[in-house]
Amino acid sequence: MSNIHRKRHLPPLAALPAFEAAARHQSFSRAAEELHLTHGAISRAVAQIEDRLGVELFVRRNRRVWLTAAGERLLKATSAALNGLDGAVEDIHRHDGASPILTVSCEPSLAMRWLMPRLGRFREANPDLNIDLRLAGGPVDLLADGCDVAIRRADYGISEQYITTRLWAEHAGPVCDPDCWETILAGNLSNARWLHARTRPDAWEVWKRASGNEATAASEQYFDHFFFALQAAVNRLGTAIGPLPLVYDDLKAGRLISPLGMAPTGYDYVLITLDPPDRDPRISLFFDWLMAEAGDMDGGALPGNDMVGPGKKI
Repeated sequence: MSNIHRKRHLPPLAALPAFEAAARHQSFSRAAEELHLTHGAISRAVAQIEDRLGVELFVRRNRRVWLTAAGERLLKATSAALNGLDGAVEDIHRHDGASPILTVSCEPSLAMRWLMPRLGRFREANPDLNIDLRLAGGPVDLLADGCDVAIRRADYGISEQYITTRLWAEHAGPVCDPDCWETILAGNLSNARWLHARTRPDAWEVWKRASGNEATAASEQYFDHFFFALQAAVNRLGTAIGPLPLVYDDLKAGRLISPLGMAPTGYDYVLITLDPPDRDPRISLFFDWLMAEAGDMDGGALPGNDMVGPGKKI
């Protein structure tokens, strides 16, 4: 007999995650913390399921709960179902190479100062693939965030569940307005106002260790974000530490100079993916384009010069 018209006697599906968490923890309070719900919401979800099934799933005594035999059976089935859904969603996400959209998570400063000005060229060369750019920094959860790839400065521990593919090594150095170096600072970094970012407060110290420079600041100014510190340098408010990709276009256009050159910071920029980039044609295409756009950036060469020495303009 056909089961096409079989009526399913399922409990409220929206309540099952609450039940599963409560059953796994044997605690409504811990389930509420995990799911960011109230204790009452967990209790109501469990009660809905019990009403539908006509059986008790928990024994409740003295603010503690234990699973009944029926609860144990439902937990086993619910866990298997939710795990199966998680696996299916991850499998779909991993193998959606035919999608016309590639969702990219990128650190805000890198996105605004390097990636976004180049995406027009990517679109012209690849009109059938659209880049959905998300601005975010730090640890990433590709599946939870709905992203295919992430571009990060690898200055934190990246989960081993991801594939990290090196893009280029970071080089950085002091940058300032072209006229500022000679007319205001007289070629002496210790005469400068040093611009800092609270999102990367150790940028100057990292550069000093990498370059062996022992200069000290004449004065200092702090900004909430690295992007603002770099823009302040363009606007002649002082001297900032400029990582090469973030100041490349300003150096090339002559808005900034790097009078003391660039030194390797010891950090890499990486592409973070669920699988090796060549498994997905969209990611492979984007990765190859990134590397072509980066050019010789990995060696710290500045636009127009092999390296810029003291007192030399771009």
